[in-house]
Amino acid sequence: MQESPQGLARNPRLAEFALALGGFGIGTSEFVIMGLMNRVASDLAVSVPQVGYAISSYALGVVVGAPLISALAARAPKRGLLIALMLVFAIGNIASAMAPGFWSFVGLRFVAGLPHGAYFGVAALVAAGAVPVDQRARAISRVMLGLTTAILIGAPLGTWAGNLFGWQIAFSGVGVIALLTALLIRTWVPVQPFDALASPLRELSALAKSRVLVTIAIACIGCGGMFSIFSYVMPTLTQQAGMSEALGPLVLVIFGVGSIIGNLVGGRMADKNLMRAIPKILVWCALIQGLYYFAANNVWTGLLCVGLVGTCMALAPSLQTRLMDVAGDAQTMAASLNHAAFNGANALGAWLAGLAISAGLNWSSTGLVGTGLALCGLAIFAWGRWLEKRTDSVAVGL
Repeated sequence: MQESPQGLARNPRLAEFALALGGFGIGTSEFVIMGLMNRVASDLAVSVPQVGYAISSYALGVVVGAPLISALAARAPKRGLLIALMLVFAIGNIASAMAPGFWSFVGLRFVAGLPHGAYFGVAALVAAGAVPVDQRARAISRVMLGLTTAILIGAPLGTWAGNLFGWQIAFSGVGVIALLTALLIRTWVPVQPFDALASPLRELSALAKSRVLVTIAIACIGCGGMFSIFSYVMPTLTQQAGMSEALGPLVLVIFGVGSIIGNLVGGRMADKNLMRAIPKILVWCALIQGLYYFAANNVWTGLLCVGLVGTCMALAPSLQTRLMDVAGDAQTMAASLNHAAFNGANALGAWLAGLAISAGLNWSSTGLVGTGLALCGLAIFAWGRWLEKRTDSVAVGL
């Protein structure tokens, strides 16, 4: 294990690759089931809508696991915690592949989701601590490349293999990736200074910080639009634009390419000027998601806009870096909650988009929902900045 005396990695790219590989496994596990729903339903003798319980169970695991693990493992060395999280994730996925029945499968998907938020939160902290301070957001964005690459490659490849050889192979493969990640983290990720003062109570203090809560609210609401569009992108393009279902994998690839570009550009913008990057990206999200409402009437303009919607992932490294700046001593909790908030955005965006479609609006109305959510995120950001300046003024007056 090579590291500098200050805990900076001698080869940050290898450390980032190890952390990103874990994100690739997590992203593949989260998204691959959407392409295997018919196969899982057939093998486990349930309806396709019932398989949705397994998706919800995984998301619930993320929301529960992020704060719980962050609090309980407050004093755990970060590298050791990352290895432990990957081992739990490996067990959850391999056991999912061996589930004897549907409800055991649902329960094991909950177990697999538990490490998700905590892993990304701790990985972001480790990646940021392994590089100079002015490169933090770019380091975080490179770690997040694992998740976006999973959308581009992991989920389509897992779907193909699962439909060809059985859905179990997809989850078994994710388990193997998780075990490999644990080994690479042990080999390449530096040991960082241990915080002897850390405690569950101190981590929970993040929930009392207004700046932390505002940032999490931006993630949960402002990012919901991307998920509102993505959740219904296939019926929108097939039923409204007339796209052939055979182009379905291309939609996922285009969205994945856009998310990779957005993630990298967002990291660079955040390193340049974090507090200007966040509102700029939210305005971009509002414009692009509104454009989707019109673009989705045509297959090719719709596909182009799907890629642009993917660039809204630029918000992820900015918000993660912001949380690191405002969390104080509760770094792990705040960083982990960011990913729980993104899962909340997923649920919120899909729910509101479903309400719009059920109300009789056309499929591309998901874009209008997205615009509304992005503007709400922008309003929350503006309110948070106003509150922050007012608090600072009072403190100076005292």
